[in-house]
Amino acid sequence: MEISNLPKHVGIIMDGNGRWAKLRNKNRSYGHQVGSKNVDTIVSHAFKSGVKALTLYAFSSENWARPVEEVDKLMKLIEQYLKKFIKKVVKNGVRLSIIGSRENLSENLVKLISECEEMSKANTDRYLNIALNYGGRGEIVRAVNKLILENKEITEKAILESLDTADCGEVDLIIRTGGEKRLSNFLLYQGAYSELYFTDVLWPDFKKEEFDKAIEEFSKRNRRFGKV
Repeated sequence: MEISNLPKHVGIIMDGNGRWAKLRNKNRSYGHQVGSKNVDTIVSHAFKSGVKALTLYAFSSENWARPVEEVDKLMKLIEQYLKKFIKKVVKNGVRLSIIGSRENLSENLVKLISECEEMSKANTDRYLNIALNYGGRGEIVRAVNKLILENKEITEKAILESLDTADCGEVDLIIRTGGEKRLSNFLLYQGAYSELYFTDVLWPDFKKEEFDKAIEEFSKRNRRFGKV
């Protein structure tokens, strides 16, 4: 796919795993398992397409309200993903960051996150952010409190540079799979002028061709940023 007007930073709300599983008479955790395998496919394809930064919504701060068994299995899947793909991420020059709050995460997961981030921190070619226990409102509060503690002036630019995605800048395109048409507390500040792309395709079925459709749609849009 050759498109001159590529988004530099893409955010993806990976929705629809549970419904995908239900359509196949499987439990929701099976859907998350299949969906996790699709992450590597889309991440690799996005970077090969020329995208410089990806932010994936894996688990929101509101998702703790889901059944305990489902949450536990999802956390184990995330651990498995990090252990399996960190070496590949480092080898390919990708910097991995887990954004969001570390509160309520297990001690083992927090340790693993720190190890993965340390292993890839020297990479600056491409950025992969996984939003875990993340909420856009909470991120803004953390950023403002950080500025207050550092006795810095609170400006729009200062807040942007204090967010979890500071190294990646603003988000050009936000994709949501699964048919819902809302942001669900995802990248609220840095996504102020993002182009939005909603698709009915459930995340496990969101393959390379579907990602290309979103990029092609983005390339056709006229981004005026408030101008005429």
